[in-house]
Amino acid sequence: MSFKGSLKKSHVVSSEEGYNKYATAYDDSLGYLNSFENDVLLKFFGDLRGKKVLDVGCGTGRIIHDLHMAGAEVCAVDLSDAMLKITKKKFPMIETAQADIRKLPFENESFDMVVATFLLVHLDKLEEAFDEVNRVLKVGGEFIVTNINQKKAPKLKTKDGETVVIESFYHRPENVLNSLDRSFFKIDKEEFVYDDKVWVNQIVKAVKF
Repeated sequence: MSFKGSLKKSHVVSSEEGYNKYATAYDDSLGYLNSFENDVLLKFFGDLRGKKVLDVGCGTGRIIHDLHMAGAEVCAVDLSDAMLKITKKKFPMIETAQADIRKLPFENESFDMVVATFLLVHLDKLEEAFDEVNRVLKVGGEFIVTNINQKKAPKLKTKDGETVVIESFYHRPENVLNSLDRSFFKIDKEEFVYDDKVWVNQIVKAVKF
């Protein structure tokens, strides 16, 4: 028996393809996403006046307003062109670039801070990404990175009714710290966000030495 209609099956896709499909629906879940980290992030940011900050894996610009309000000169990159288009529309004053965290289009020691939220879950290996962040950071620069406790990728519904599952990888908190250490970062702060005694997000501030 066969069926005709618009029912679409879910399938696992790359982060670039997945977020290109999901971009227009992404902001519908901002409140939920912010609950994972925003209070801690704001505390970790501090006073960013006069500092150049790279938001890598910026999505639709979820944290750019907070960075801007803290005084930062913000540059934003994402692998998804569709997500970047939304970011550019929201924040036309900032520099943007389509790029992978493992190959950033910037000179050595270009930034005072790099921020990566909800990104590690889409990387199978961390060291290559952390090495590249180290390269574009100034000595003494700060890397703020989050690691969500997600062992199974969620099904995401696009605006046109398609369900996509974006390729995801789980990283133990200690593995994140060890990878940062191997990429010549010193851990400055680490906090966890909990939901009913279960950690849902690891937030780390590391310093390039």
